[in-house]
Amino acid sequence: MNQQPGLKIHFFKMTGTGNDFIVIDNRAGVVASDDCSDFVRLSCRRRQSVGADGVILIENDPEVDFKWRFFNADASEAEMCGNGARCAARFAYINKIVNKRSMAFRTLAGIIRAELQDDMAKVQMTPPHDLRMDINVEAEGRTFVLDFLNTGVPHVVWFVEGEEELEATDVFNWGRALRFHSQFQPAGTNVNFVYVKDSQSLSVRTYERGVEGETLACGTGVIASTLIAAVRGRVASPAEVKTRGGELLKVHFELSRDQFREVFLEGEARIAYEADLWPDTLQP
Repeated sequence: MNQQPGLKIHFFKMTGTGNDFIVIDNRAGVVASDDCSDFVRLSCRRRQSVGADGVILIENDPEVDFKWRFFNADASEAEMCGNGARCAARFAYINKIVNKRSMAFRTLAGIIRAELQDDMAKVQMTPPHDLRMDINVEAEGRTFVLDFLNTGVPHVVWFVEGEEELEATDVFNWGRALRFHSQFQPAGTNVNFVYVKDSQSLSVRTYERGVEGETLACGTGVIASTLIAAVRGRVASPAEVKTRGGELLKVHFELSRDQFREVFLEGEARIAYEADLWPDTLQP
C-alpha cells in the first residue's frame, strides 16, 4: 500500500456541485503521490471505503501557494477538474495552508487562480485550446456531430433540442462509445450532452473520463459546453449552468474571434465531513 503502514490519514470529504472528493494535506508526504494508484482506487470505492469521484493531494510548491495532484477514481491523474479546484481552494484556506482568500496553485494544466467568499469559490481556468467544430463521428448506430474543446482536459459537446431529449439521452452507452472512439485516442475524451434554454442558461449531462460513467457535475465539462455554445452564438457571459445533480454553476468569459480570455467557474465548495482514513478500509 502506498502509505506508511498502520498510519491513519486525516482527510476532508468535500463536494463541488455533486462531484465528491477525498482531500488530503499531503505536504508531509503521508501519501506517496508518485505511486498511489492502489490508495486512490481503494479509498474511492463506494460502500467499501470512503467513496469518491477522485482524490486531491495538496502539496508544496516553490512558486505559488501550493500545488495539487488530482486523481480520478480509477487512479488516472487528470490535468484539471473545475469542481475539484474550488474544493482545493477552500480546503487550503480552512487549513491555513493559505492565509488569504485569493490564491494561486499549480495543476498539470497550468496555474489556477481562485477567490473565496464563504462557501463559494470562483476559479480562473487555464486558457481553453484546440477548438474543433462539426466533427462527424459514427457510434452506437448513429452519426454524432460534435464540437471539441480542451478546457484543461479534453471534452466533446453534443447539443440536443429540448429538456425531454436531454433527459432521455443514453449518457452511459453513448458517452462510453464516444469517450473511447478512435477519433479521440489515445487520450480519450469526456462527453457532454447539452440543452441550451436561452442566452443565459443551459443544462449539461456529462460522461466523465476516469470515472467511466455519468457524474452529477463536471466543472471543465460545464465550461466546454458553455464556451462552445458561445462560439455558436447561443449564450453570452455570464451563463448559468444546471448540472445533473440539480445545482447551478456560473461561467464567466470573454470571447473574441473564437478566442477566450478570463474564463472563470463559480460555484459552491462544500465540506461534508473530516475524518481519519484507517488502513482497514484500504484492503483489496
